[in-house]
Amino acid sequence: MGYYDQDYKHIRQKQKGNRGGFFLAGSVGVILGVLLVIFALPAFDRLTTENFDPGGNETAGLNENQETVDTVPGQTVNVNVVSQVTQAVDRVSAAVVGVINIQTSGFWEEAGEAGTGSGVIYKKEDGRAYIVTNHHVIEGASSVEISLQDGSRIPGEVLGSDIFTDLAVISVDGDAIDTIAEFGNSDNVRPGEPVLAIGNPLGLQFSGSVTQGIISGTERTIPLDFDQDGHVDWQAEVLQTDAAINPGNSGGALVNIEGQIVGINSMKIAQEAVEGIGLSIPTTIVRPIISDIERYGEVKRPYMGVSLRNLSDISSYHWQQTLKLPSDVIAGVFLEEVIPLSPAEIAGLEVYDVIVALDGEDIQNALDLRKHLYNRKNIGDSMEVTFYRQGEKKTTTMRLVEESY
Repeated sequence: MGYYDQDYKHIRQKQKGNRGGFFLAGSVGVILGVLLVIFALPAFDRLTTENFDPGGNETAGLNENQETVDTVPGQTVNVNVVSQVTQAVDRVSAAVVGVINIQTSGFWEEAGEAGTGSGVIYKKEDGRAYIVTNHHVIEGASSVEISLQDGSRIPGEVLGSDIFTDLAVISVDGDAIDTIAEFGNSDNVRPGEPVLAIGNPLGLQFSGSVTQGIISGTERTIPLDFDQDGHVDWQAEVLQTDAAINPGNSGGALVNIEGQIVGINSMKIAQEAVEGIGLSIPTTIVRPIISDIERYGEVKRPYMGVSLRNLSDISSYHWQQTLKLPSDVIAGVFLEEVIPLSPAEIAGLEVYDVIVALDGEDIQNALDLRKHLYNRKNIGDSMEVTFYRQGEKKTTTMRLVEESY
């Protein structure tokens, strides 16, 4: 049986006969070591003196945007404390305000806060400042108050709102307003682009909260049912983002990395299996809407003067027996009412006429008709209407006018 050091004595005996060779190798090693020290020492000295601060601060080479943090003795970490994100927030955060909806339940009741949301100051002119928010934030309000960044409150005046786009405009005294947000072009945003959501989630307790995310999608359409009758009344065109948008963020700002407003936050999809889908109204839609509300207190849209119903809402029996439609006509809207002296009556339309196209574009339902009318036509425009009456296909032209109340 052998052990690990069994031949150690024999090895030592062999080494005694080679002392001359070992002496020569050792001498060469000493000489090389001396030469290495002679040549390396000046370079090492230069390296240490370039980074040495006589005052004891080893911060040579740091720029003004960096901060030195001592973590453990002898270790220095440089942290960049200014970034595009913080610069964007600084640029716009003072223009994001709280909107308090105040309502009274009866003549003898005291007014109370019914809810809070957010708003964005986008304009200051002639001593007044203008704030855009959501229609649903101010809906039902008897009065509103605006909470500024410093916590102070000032009264606001609702100039008007629009249920279709979920936008509203509030006017306030401009004396206390210093910061105005800048609108960017939402048509230029792309999926994957970083954005910030700024607002007051869950009320004023968390006012000025900032969340970060990306543009998840553009030109999204969300069906809306205003009267809760089970039929889609409108489809909102929105930007999709994964930046957190919670109750109270409504009316707040969606901001690009340049600090420009690219959307007004409106809603999120709240389902148990859904996470990270926030929706914001693009500025290309916001700007013409708030311009109309500023000037008129409402959005001026062209008017036909009819009451509509989807063809799909009635049984196919009535398609042939009542409306006398050809068998290949399976979509459109029929007229339940034609207002006297309206553009529709002047153009010759009658009750039970079935509209199937506007300006040559197929109309499947009332939503298609509203989108064509509101998005593509203006007051004073002419519009070609294709319809069926008692089985016969006809065409007429109507001149659109402003709706009067």
